[in-house]
Amino acid sequence: MKHISVLLEEAVDALNLKEESIVVDATLGFGGHSSNILKRIKKGRLFAFDQDSEAIGYSTDLLNKIGTNFTIIKSNFVNMKEELQKRDVFEVNGVLFDLGVSSVQLDEDYRGFSYHKDAKLDMRMDQDSDFSAYNVVNEYSKDELALIFKKYGESKFANNIAKKIVEYRENKNIETTLELVDIIKSAVPAKFRVKKHPAKQIFQAIRIEVNHELDVLDKALKDAVSLLSVGGRVVVITFHSLEDKMVKNYFKEISYVDPKIKGLPNIPADMLPDFKIIKGAKPTKEEIEFNRRSRSAKLRIIERVK
Repeated sequence: MKHISVLLEEAVDALNLKEESIVVDATLGFGGHSSNILKRIKKGRLFAFDQDSEAIGYSTDLLNKIGTNFTIIKSNFVNMKEELQKRDVFEVNGVLFDLGVSSVQLDEDYRGFSYHKDAKLDMRMDQDSDFSAYNVVNEYSKDELALIFKKYGESKFANNIAKKIVEYRENKNIETTLELVDIIKSAVPAKFRVKKHPAKQIFQAIRIEVNHELDVLDKALKDAVSLLSVGGRVVVITFHSLEDKMVKNYFKEISYVDPKIKGLPNIPADMLPDFKIIKGAKPTKEEIEFNRRSRSAKLRIIERVK
């Protein structure tokens, strides 16, 4: 089982860890970032969240080889604050989000995340959930499909793809990923299929809808910054523009300084924000060459200063 963590060193460095740090990995996955964090917090504690039982099993074994000062919580990171408080944790020194789908999930045919491999329509991060891509594709109306394709996939051909899906469904349900890919291709003019696979944006949109990714991110970001101690940081790796825009705008909002007072000497502390943005990062040319899936990644960082 091979998962390549994107911006591994940059993300963990950005947390600015101490030996005794209390850290949350909101997206445990297959343990790449968590194992790196655990090596640096010998006297601290790691709390890691994931919904995927397979990922949790693998990461538990991996982390046990490093230390025992960790707790894995099988839950969506939207429940981070509540789950930590149940464990009497009300303040942390760092929170890491590595958003999107892991390379292992993409490569496992049966999970249905990939538009290159045939599988049942699934795309569930949480395999215990009853709601999957099959439900979205076969049960949503034409207007509902077009809306998520526009909103979450930013597709120019959202209406036409939704129309083709509904027409196809009149004869039979859509069962597999490649069946859906063929329908999408039939709705997109040939000249637009050259630079970008026509299914990429649509699969992204369906995945976001199935897992409520943007809704949960909005709440989780707010909870994460509210948990930070002074000097603590939230570090976020995004992989598509919708997530990145949400993170960027929220970080700007909570670190905003009124231009009228900017640069003035002796500004009262209560007029300054509680947070400041730390310069982020993007994958190096070398990382992109080694791991093509990293090319759209962006790292954003915010620190509590008071």
